[in-house]
This record gives sequence, structure tokens and C-alpha cells, in this order.
Amino acid sequence: MTRIALVLGATGLVGRALTEDLLREGKWDEVRVLGRRPLALTHPKLRQIQVDWDRLEQYSEQFSGVYAVFCCLGTTIKQAGSQKQFERVDLEYPLAAAALARAQNVKQFLAVSSMGASTKSRSFYSRTKGRTEEGLIAAGFHGLHLFRPSLLLGDREEFRLGERVAAVLMKGLDFAMVGQAAKYRAIPAARVARAMMNIALADTGGVHIYTNEVIHVIGKH
Repeated sequence: MTRIALVLGATGLVGRALTEDLLREGKWDEVRVLGRRPLALTHPKLRQIQVDWDRLEQYSEQFSGVYAVFCCLGTTIKQAGSQKQFERVDLEYPLAAAALARAQNVKQFLAVSSMGASTKSRSFYSRTKGRTEEGLIAAGFHGLHLFRPSLLLGDREEFRLGERVAAVLMKGLDFAMVGQAAKYRAIPAARVARAMMNIALADTGGVHIYTNEVIHVIGKH
């Protein structure tokens, strides 16, 4: 079986680490990346396709023959500029990609969500993530895998002061994050990426949600 991976959002923390992992792992025959701009990365198995996310349907052929789609799309309301723009990136684009993937009979769909994702949340951010999860579940994939990490650790291209301060604090408190507090531990983006790849290779059917403490475990190796 030809195993092709398709990564959405490869310029972000998790997406970049995931793309590098997929290219290092010998079990993938091709790694396709859809993005607005190319990565500064070359590899014989890498195919980079620049896309207009608002016209994603024009790139439906890129989902053909794909075994697993890894959706790492995400932004912040501040970075997006408005709640409407945030919804476009974190809700509309993932669901549009899911529809194209489902139409092309993609077997596995894996997506980065967020801790606290729920359509009943008082937080607009968490509520939007919950809506995205519901939409992905409704798509009906053979295997759907939703990852809910806590604060992501890693070097972003853009500077986010709030996240930088929070990361320093949470690193310092990591030793105390045990028991019920374990679910709040900050997590390296590379570990989330590795967890996603490990799950995809396991070829598990059904809908699965991975909480932060579970991601810490399955992304270790």
C-alpha cells in the first residue's frame, strides 16, 4: 500500500515538527504540504503545494490517494484580527478540508484541537474549537483523531508575548504538575506531532479524542 500523508498548516509549531517527522520516518512514501507559502525544506518525498485557502475546492486532486490528512491549522483571535477571521482559519478551513478528504475516501483524519474544546464553553475560542470537532465527527471518517494539547512549547516564527511568559511559568512548575494537574502541563509541539504520526500509523478506526496527559505519553517515542 502506498502511504501518502497530507499536512495542512505546516508552517505552525506542530505542523512543521510533524512534516519533519513524516519525512524522517521510513513508512511514508510521500508527504504533501498545502500552504500559503513554501517551507524552507527540501526532501525527495516532499511535495509542496501553495494554495488559496478560500478556494480550497480547486485543489481537491491533492487529496486523491492520501492515506492520512493531518490538520494543524490554527491561529489566535489577536493574530487573525477578528472573531470572524479566527473562525475562518480554525473552523471553516478544517471543515472544508475534511469534506474534500471524505470525498476522496481518505481513511484517517487527524486534527489539532485544544484543551477545553466544547460547543457549550463560555469562551469563544474553546466554543469554536468544539464546533470544529463536531463538524469533523459528522464527516464520518473511518478514523478520526482529535488532539487536545495544553500550551504548546516551541519556537514560533511570530512572537507571542503572552504565550512566551506562560511557557516560562509552566516550565518552572512542571515538577508540580501531577495528579489532576497533569492535564495542564505545557507540551512540546514536537511531542504532539509525534503522537499524531504514531496514531496514524496504528490505523485505528472510530472517533478518538486524546487529552493532554495522553498526548504526553503517546508522543514520547
